[in-house]
Amino acid sequence: MQTDIDPRSLIGRKAFDRNGHKIGTVDEVYLDDATGVPEWAAVRTGLFSRDAFVPLEPSKLVDDTLHVPYERSLIRDAPDFGVGRHLSPEQELQLYHHYGLDLSEAPETPAPSSGDRSFGRVAGPED
Repeated sequence: MQTDIDPRSLIGRKAFDRNGHKIGTVDEVYLDDATGVPEWAAVRTGLFSRDAFVPLEPSKLVDDTLHVPYERSLIRDAPDFGVGRHLSPEQELQLYHHYGLDLSEAPETPAPSSGDRSFGRVAGPED
């Protein structure tokens, strides 16, 4: 996805699948902790008021709408981790597997630590 787009500007935009079917509306954008690059979007599907995580790469922004190159059924079946919280490395790996993405681009799972470490942070006002 274009890296010069403000991730907060994606919130509220309509999202469509590869066939042009509406998926829902972008609810939140999650940034990669290491790079700060927008990595995932939580799309409110309207189906039981559920958010489905979609990868922002290889999605495209076209005419103020997000076009996700996957079938709506696959998107709606994505793991549901809730929104407003950080994604753990394990959750991100589940998403990579679900979408069949190249695992060489997936975040490495760090060794367990005693502290609470954040992954996949939500884009906020300071970003």
